[in-house]
Amino acid sequence: MEQQPAASIFLALQESALGHVMRSSPALYPAVEILHIIGFVVLVGSILALDLRLLGLARAIPIQPMAQLLLPMSRFGFLLAISMGFLLFSADASHVVRNPAFQSKLLLIAAALVNVVIAHRGPWRRIALWGTEAPGGAKATALASLLLWLGVVCAGRLIAYM
Repeated sequence: MEQQPAASIFLALQESALGHVMRSSPALYPAVEILHIIGFVVLVGSILALDLRLLGLARAIPIQPMAQLLLPMSRFGFLLAISMGFLLFSADASHVVRNPAFQSKLLLIAAALVNVVIAHRGPWRRIALWGTEAPGGAKATALASLLLWLGVVCAGRLIAYM
């Protein structure tokens, strides 16, 4: 039976020098996994704080300065988590790509990124006018963000069990 082209890409990644190094080094894989965890802690932690503020918690904290502090942190966490996640994926790509939890994680990340685009092209364009209360559209994207990113973390954790 002929192998599907997409499957061969994942097998090629797994069998590449990168995949081999990730599998064979006793220290590299755990170090990369720790950096992946730090990345998603920074990402989800900063998003959780901002989303909860948008949903009405800690009203004494102004939204705009909080966003100016936390959004760059979330971007850094995202880039760290994604890059380290790719390295982890390379170690066993041909198997992990078929894992339903991994597939769910990718779909949730995609949905969360679409939500970011919607938020920043929609209600976030008028953040200077908000004052102390986020408008309904911002609250809706904050709630979606909260649920999607927590779903990403849960799906990621389930990869090991499926």
